[in-house]
Amino acid sequence: MNRVPMTVEGAEALRTELEDLKKVQRPAVVQAIAEAREHGDLKENAEYHAAREKQGFIEGRIQEIEAKLSLAQVIDVKAIEPSGKVIFGTTVTIIHMEDDSEVTYKIVGDDEADVKQKKISVNSPIARALIGKEEGDIAVVNTPSGAVEYEIDSVEHI
Repeated sequence: MNRVPMTVEGAEALRTELEDLKKVQRPAVVQAIAEAREHGDLKENAEYHAAREKQGFIEGRIQEIEAKLSLAQVIDVKAIEPSGKVIFGTTVTIIHMEDDSEVTYKIVGDDEADVKQKKISVNSPIARALIGKEEGDIAVVNTPSGAVEYEIDSVEHI
């Protein structure tokens, strides 16, 4: 079984969602099914079918989260001594070598990736080009429009 890297924040978000699904949403949908059953004929009872469909989604998501958490290798980057090297969980500021534009990304697990929040998957082309490099190094990212060079400006354990 392959362990899946995950940040402390990512694991906590999944645990919070799991608790909500088990303690809030699951009981609510069971109640909705019970109420819909009281309305009689289940064949043409849209409320009953909608509630059963929602129940299936909730149970599927519970199983999915439990599986992800069981495979998770939670990495607390704050507990790792900063070395200036890009590793999983670090926040990296890079400078585009052609136009001097600067961008900061946090390298996270696949499930946590969200470009809008500047969180990129450890398996993304940019992260793969950065991992193992150090502050001051040049990372070459192969994009559909060709190779792009970035200088690693800073690596933070935050």
